[in-house]
Amino acid sequence: MRKIKLILAAAAVMGLVSSPAVYADGFAPGEGLYLGAFVGHAAGHVSAKVAATEVEGQATTATTNTLEITDGGLALNGIEGGGWIGYGYKMGDLYIGFEGDFAGGGGKFEITSDKALATTNDDTQALDLSAVSADMEWSGGASARIGYYVNNDTLFAIRGGISAAKFEAKWADETETFYGGGPAFGASLQSRLSAIDPNLSVKLAANYVDYMTAPVSGIGNIVADSDGSTNAEVSGAAYNARLGIVYSFFDVNSLF
Repeated sequence: MRKIKLILAAAAVMGLVSSPAVYADGFAPGEGLYLGAFVGHAAGHVSAKVAATEVEGQATTATTNTLEITDGGLALNGIEGGGWIGYGYKMGDLYIGFEGDFAGGGGKFEITSDKALATTNDDTQALDLSAVSADMEWSGGASARIGYYVNNDTLFAIRGGISAAKFEAKWADETETFYGGGPAFGASLQSRLSAIDPNLSVKLAANYVDYMTAPVSGIGNIVADSDGSTNAEVSGAAYNARLGIVYSFFDVNSLF
């Protein structure tokens, strides 16, 4: 019995001694298949341009007046939360991978005017348009990542891909849905939390999305002052900073 107790005690001691070594053999930050969750802050700007062509009576000439936001634009500001999913390869000090992200929320902007524009809804009811607001309901995208391991526990990576977002716009007691998208770029710093779990890491990311330029054709029917026409377009960009945790749990190479 005494020998059995000694063997069990020795096995327990060996387990305690060897467990840190096993822990140290976890995934490097961003390596393998991973899932993550984050909270962040989104900001940005929106620029608008309206060109109205006015024709007086049967005149053969037309006058085009253009209104454009050229200084600063309109603010987009709010809190968001979401997650990451991706897969990455560690090749010595170099890293390559791909990642998808999705976030709910992300900000709101509002345009107001001291002079109402005449417009109609789908039922051809006349409405006065003096303010337009839009809430970002969600955003998501996919990108490729390349990076460099500063050390065994820290990864610096940059990303490039595409992103899309859904906006819920409100104007003159009406509500309409708009979608925007464009190229997305970003950078991140990710560090392994070895003291907790070698597969767990904390990630700080910053991203930029260019929503390019899109015609505004869904906000009712803006009426020009005369027999002419009115064309409107909106462009903008969004920026966000996200802080979250990531857990790596599978390496496809383990199947071979």
